[in-house]
Amino acid sequence: MARRDHQRDRQDSNPLFGSNKLKLGTFSTNLEGGAAVTTIEGTLKADWPSTLKLAQIADAMEFEALVPVGRWRGFGGITNFNGPGFECFSWAAGIGASTKNPAIFATSHVPTVHPIMAAKQAAAIDHITGGRFVLNIVTGWHRDEIEMFGGKMLEHEDRYDAAVEWLEIIDRLWTEDEEFDFDGKFYQIKKGYLEPKPIQTPRPMVMNAGGSDRGRHFAAKYSDVAFCAPKSGEYDVLKEMVASYRDLARDEYDNEIDVWTNAYVVVRETEQEARDFVHHYTHEMGDWEAVTNLVETMGLNAETFTEDEMRYMKAHFMAGWGGFPIVGTKEQVVDILTNLNDIGFAGILLTWPQYEEGILQFQDEVLPLIKQAGLR
Repeated sequence: MARRDHQRDRQDSNPLFGSNKLKLGTFSTNLEGGAAVTTIEGTLKADWPSTLKLAQIADAMEFEALVPVGRWRGFGGITNFNGPGFECFSWAAGIGASTKNPAIFATSHVPTVHPIMAAKQAAAIDHITGGRFVLNIVTGWHRDEIEMFGGKMLEHEDRYDAAVEWLEIIDRLWTEDEEFDFDGKFYQIKKGYLEPKPIQTPRPMVMNAGGSDRGRHFAAKYSDVAFCAPKSGEYDVLKEMVASYRDLARDEYDNEIDVWTNAYVVVRETEQEARDFVHHYTHEMGDWEAVTNLVETMGLNAETFTEDEMRYMKAHFMAGWGGFPIVGTKEQVVDILTNLNDIGFAGILLTWPQYEEGILQFQDEVLPLIKQAGLR
């Protein structure tokens, strides 16, 4: 493709290539409740002033990433967790126009957005943000959402086959000068065309979260960032997981990727106070019906896990969408972040049960210590 005057290397425009040793971001600020499935006061509301304020706080803190969750319907219960919320591409355009520093992500479930539409929206947001856009690809696991669109839930392997076609079409629209036809199993394109091209070259960055063997290979081959949910609280286990993604990408696909994860943060004067608050907003004030619907929709059920294991997982998801627990004093929080970075995580998407209160406390009390520790 002939390089346009407006285009430049993504390493010069996208903050994910920045120099901070540990990169930070926010997660799920486009949805009601954020990442905590709880009935406590002060949780995130799905209104534009609230989500915009959080983005601008993160922008002032020079966070590298703002990542929305792609959600088209909630999980019921008292809170209808994540039901009300902003569609990701629209959210990214608005947030991108109102920030200067972070990479702006849009999370797209493959079956819910046609690849031509996704490519066009992504290119527009890349222009709005001056080359800060990142596409977060999800193959689609929420059956009710997919059926709401009139589609059918594909089998696991077919979902990834469809995602390969979807991304190939988008890549070609972003990079090829000539019109093209595409005749795949899942998508057919006649005279595919897109102008203007995105700002970033060779293409905007891509993130994917793949946990199965096929998912890991998809992330390793096609993404620039692999998002890995923390399946264990043991650092040795997580270190092996991070290395396995990077080694797979490098050895089998000649692809260098970063690995990110998510975490929920609770900071108090003592560790016990912090742990007591987590217990309060999950076990005492959690929306158990909503979190049960969530884990069952994801395929986690009593047929494969014991009752105790199911209760643990539900509490884990209730606390912050299954993120790693960063719970304790401000000094302990910095130690945990340091440990996660030392085992290979290049970036961490943070959430707080009471989002605005939590991120402001993090800004005032934790961020200075992070800088002192040499992480930023």
